[in-house]
Amino acid sequence: MRYATTSLVSSLTGLSTTQLREWTNRRALVPADVPPAGRGSPAKFTWQTVLIICVAATLKTDFRLELQSYRGLFSGLRTSLHQKSFVAIWNKKLVIEPSGDWTLTNIDDDIDSPGDVLVIQLRPHLETLAVGFAISPPPTGSGQLDLFPAQIVDDIRKSDDRTNMESQIAGNRDQRKTA
Repeated sequence: MRYATTSLVSSLTGLSTTQLREWTNRRALVPADVPPAGRGSPAKFTWQTVLIICVAATLKTDFRLELQSYRGLFSGLRTSLHQKSFVAIWNKKLVIEPSGDWTLTNIDDDIDSPGDVLVIQLRPHLETLAVGFAISPPPTGSGQLDLFPAQIVDDIRKSDDRTNMESQIAGNRDQRKTA
């Protein structure tokens, strides 16, 4: 299991380290997966916990909601997310009802609720986490996951360099024969 430290989570969520410690330690809204071992030791977080922190940050900054009343949401979401894969929630949205009940639904599904609900798209947060945790996002198109992620390969050798390299190799071969 991959863990992120406090400093990485801070950069992924946009929260200051002080705010993150407040939410994860002091107020325990979203506790760390591995609490700090002592003074100067960082807490450790899984991608699921960081996603919940992103949801909390969205509720606080975008909707200006008090997070204490959403502690039950965070706890239930944590239990649910730890049973799901990263790919399984890629095309999901979080629907929160005023009662505190919530559901994860497909991004294209209509919301059938008689009243108002709050909808948080998870994909933008997951895209950020994919980079921070070095997780491959789901494939588009064929459904086949890449065995090895594509990397840029530059062939910087010039013909002159290749000729010099070949002559050096030949020279080394000749030296070994005479030795």
